[in-house]
Amino acid sequence: MADTPENITIEEVMVKDVAYTELPGSRDEVLEILKSKHISGVPIVKNHELVGIVTRTDLLKNPEEEQVAMLMTRNPITISPDKSIVEAARIILTKNIRRLPVVDNHSLVGLITIADIVGTIGRLNITSPISDYIGNNVVSVWSETPISVAGAIMELADVKAVPILDSSLALIGVATDKDLISASMIEDRTEMSNMSAGSDDDAWTWESLRDTMSLYYSVSKIKLPSKPVKDVIKITGEPETAVLSSQVSDCARKMRRHRIDQMPVINSSRKLLGLLRDKDMLRSIV
Repeated sequence: MADTPENITIEEVMVKDVAYTELPGSRDEVLEILKSKHISGVPIVKNHELVGIVTRTDLLKNPEEEQVAMLMTRNPITISPDKSIVEAARIILTKNIRRLPVVDNHSLVGLITIADIVGTIGRLNITSPISDYIGNNVVSVWSETPISVAGAIMELADVKAVPILDSSLALIGVATDKDLISASMIEDRTEMSNMSAGSDDDAWTWESLRDTMSLYYSVSKIKLPSKPVKDVIKITGEPETAVLSSQVSDCARKMRRHRIDQMPVINSSRKLLGLLRDKDMLRSIV
């Protein structure tokens, strides 16, 4: 039987050796896994059962939170290994997520991501043009924009990637949330809070008789550097691009080969027309 999306099961394409962490856990453990494994989300397990998931976005949106239990999305949407990739793609698109933990009898047995499905699309020989699947509302940043500002722009626009343009509006690269996490650092600082044990009820008191206790506490947060985005992303040559007539499976293979989540779409003058996101291509099988 020829490969079709409907007869390819989750078990065939899912990642079986899943990087995860257990409760109780710390943000630093998750950050280390995200950086070392080059992934975008970490399942959280307690007593061998899946209880949540922490993503790059969770860390960037909550830079001062250190407890995994407070960072994670509880009771994440899951899928069983015998379902098809079409059902996985449909859930991912409907729920606006990037990964699905694969669960069998409440136990975590794998993880299927958009990248896994895109890799499968690459071998399905889908010849329709990508013009049908290009996302709208592309947000771009200037190459001299500080990476911390680029991160704020991505959060406000609710996007995972932004094309980088130079002063002549030429496309020179793409910044992703993965780049933000790779560039991030843990900043530790000490803050002081004055706690009074008395009051100033008597307006005629010549001097304050309050007993003041200074409480010093440490704050640890994820911080992005103030360097220009072009310096942090380490742009080396032109980014992978596509044109409106490029075929879906061709672009899927290119994304998989270069381990990228999106490709800028340009015209013959290299003017930016849009951004082809990996999630957009899931619609070609749904």
